[in-house]
Amino acid sequence: MQKCIVGKKIGMTQLFDPNGKVIPVTVVEAGPCVVVQKKTIENDGYEAVQIGFGDISDKAVNKPLKGHFAKADVANKRTLKEFRLDDCSALNVGDIIKADAFQAGDAVDVAGVSKGKGYAGVVKRHGFARLKETHGTGPVSRHAGSNGPGSDPSRVMKGKGLPGHMGVENVTVQNLEVVKIDAENNLIAIKGAIPGPKGGVVFITDSVKA
Repeated sequence: MQKCIVGKKIGMTQLFDPNGKVIPVTVVEAGPCVVVQKKTIENDGYEAVQIGFGDISDKAVNKPLKGHFAKADVANKRTLKEFRLDDCSALNVGDIIKADAFQAGDAVDVAGVSKGKGYAGVVKRHGFARLKETHGTGPVSRHAGSNGPGSDPSRVMKGKGLPGHMGVENVTVQNLEVVKIDAENNLIAIKGAIPGPKGGVVFITDSVKA
């Protein structure tokens, strides 16, 4: 069965393997999550489970969501995420998913929202090369240069890299290794970096490329 969990990024640290080699890891507070809803082919046309993470007070929940949580007989949750799994029949509404659903050595995909970097130029945002810095180019070496053909088709083509808001995008990092599980404290140590700032919500699933 496929595994999934919602967590909160704590930050990065390092662990050591039995040979003394340093392993950079990101620590995630994963769960406990609760199954809030099951979707079926009969009712919804596809199979999926919706899980919730992070308790929240009644006053911070609107009326439709209060009814949604009351129907499932679960506590109010801050984050809801739907996962399409191979076998959803193994999970039922009210089931708890904890960090020990994963094991050390598992390959996982981690999805989250990347850090916001504000307004950025094309060199930082798209990796453009700089223009010449001599022979009269002037103080514009980090500008984008020509935007497109002059006579035909006389327009900027779709997909042209331009300055703009950088970051705050959905990013998935694939095929990362689970280094350590701390089931007592619901912590997962994942090798390498994952998207988002400290405190950001991330979604962990089995790797599709493993």
